[in-house]
Amino acid sequence: MPTQTDKGRTFRALHERDRAFTIPYAWDVGSARLLQSLGFEALATTSAGYAFSIGKADGAVDRETMLAHATALAVATDLPVSADLENGYADKPVEVAETIRLAAQAGLAGCSVEDVPQGRGRDPYEISLAADRVRAAAEVAHSLPFPFTLTARAENFIVGHPDLRDTIARLQAFQEAGADVLFAPGLKTKEDIRTVVQSVDRPINVIMGLQGVQLSLADLSELGVKRVSVGSALARSALGAFLRAARELKAQGTFSFAEDAVKYADLNAMFA
Repeated sequence: MPTQTDKGRTFRALHERDRAFTIPYAWDVGSARLLQSLGFEALATTSAGYAFSIGKADGAVDRETMLAHATALAVATDLPVSADLENGYADKPVEVAETIRLAAQAGLAGCSVEDVPQGRGRDPYEISLAADRVRAAAEVAHSLPFPFTLTARAENFIVGHPDLRDTIARLQAFQEAGADVLFAPGLKTKEDIRTVVQSVDRPINVIMGLQGVQLSLADLSELGVKRVSVGSALARSALGAFLRAARELKAQGTFSFAEDAVKYADLNAMFA
């Protein structure tokens, strides 16, 4: 089993290659092990996917519960795991720093921190506070005895403020504050992505699987992107298949959904 140092080094090195890599988001131990079996090089957690799996809305899971979930995934797989830790579960920089310390103790290789208060649809923090929060997180991340990759997220596009200049200003401030990777979810065009990549000198993560975004891994590599994530899309795809099957069962009383199910023996073998 790789050590946390091994995982940290592996994860950091993925961002230093000359091409993009994909990082799928697992929502439980089973999905993490299945993704490892398919040959992915790293995993992330999904706050939304995990919340849905325990019957809660995204944003309704507390720090302790989310870190326990992240610990379970880190222990269950040989791959480096980066956690979606929402806004760090705090507004104050010192409390965000504590979340990073706890994330390192959980066995993670990295994590992401958003620049919006907890709760859906709220406006981003004022940029100087947002940068101070990243700075406090980076000080902890970079003091650890192994590489811990801190991703800073600029959320303005997905909370109703699609201002590319604001996005770039935020990412540049987060870069200056010590973030290792930069992430602005909601970018949809090649032009916007290229502009962001050229405006900073840190690896850029983009998210695919959003409505209206149809770019391939090759497209994104050509633009200079280093990491491509899918957020809760895999979890929502799984739940979508479940709901279609359950609706057929309830509304029609038929069972054709089982034709698309993974064979019992195949799944059992993958988990053996």
